[in-house]
Amino acid sequence: MSRLTQTADTTPVPVPVSELSVVSADGSRIHVELHGPEDAPAVVLAHGWTCSTRFWDAQVRDLSVDHRVVVYDQRGHGRTPEAGPDGYSTRALADDLEAVLKATLEPGRKAVLGGHSMGGMTLMAAAGRDAVRDHGAAVLLCSTGSSRLTAESLVLPLRAGALRTRMTAAVLGARAPLGPVNAVSKAILKYATMGRGSAPERVDACARIVHACPRGARVAWGHVLAELDLEARLRELRLPTAVIAGAEDRLTPPVHARAIEAALPHSLGLTELAGMGHMTPVEAPEVVTAKLRELVALYVTLEGAGSTAEAVSEEEVA
Repeated sequence: MSRLTQTADTTPVPVPVSELSVVSADGSRIHVELHGPEDAPAVVLAHGWTCSTRFWDAQVRDLSVDHRVVVYDQRGHGRTPEAGPDGYSTRALADDLEAVLKATLEPGRKAVLGGHSMGGMTLMAAAGRDAVRDHGAAVLLCSTGSSRLTAESLVLPLRAGALRTRMTAAVLGARAPLGPVNAVSKAILKYATMGRGSAPERVDACARIVHACPRGARVAWGHVLAELDLEARLRELRLPTAVIAGAEDRLTPPVHARAIEAALPHSLGLTELAGMGHMTPVEAPEVVTAKLRELVALYVTLEGAGSTAEAVSEEEVA
């Protein structure tokens, strides 16, 4: 099981049972952490833009008591090195997830797959991949979108239209450093990414994670997000899928979650969280963790075979 250590701010941080460096399709190395009992039901979590494995600390602390929890750092985030100039794309997101699934789950073993923001986009991008079909039992999408991110974003207080879209794209790709974590930067981050109901300590945790993201990766992925279009891939996501969104999310407003929920071949419904913004796994960890537990209980057997999910997928394909 995962051990806990204490950081300087006394927050318990899960310590992985083991760590891996997984090689993706283009040779990029992806940092992976495994928590919890090896033979327990599995959950695989993909974090979002400017975040890291630390973003899932609350879920890892809770779930690793009786689940096998796999978390990994996306390219250029956390302990995963930055990629070359051509190494940032939705294809790369899918390649990396597929490599992680193959490296951490034996053939035939099923897992619940969870993704936040760009992590949710990762799951959409990889929807048709063999590894997702082989290892996915069910999916949780948190605070994400499949397209039109710059057109729908509410971060800039401007009227919807071409000007706001262009300016939002410029913000996503801005090279300006984020600077130190202080009262001003936390207030800015809370406005842009979190809801009025977010606790101060959770704002602080998010700020420290986001400000640790290297500028090169932040900018490169920002350009990818500005041009994102995964609507066709979303329709290939045939696993049972639940969606969570913050009602006050400015980065990916609930209009995205509603569109995703309507397009999913097998939707388990949408949960909108009042008072919460974009960082739902940190802002409302109890809700996100409970939904992951629920999906495991419904779709993953003790032996790791998601028989219910397989039966649903086969029926839909037929």
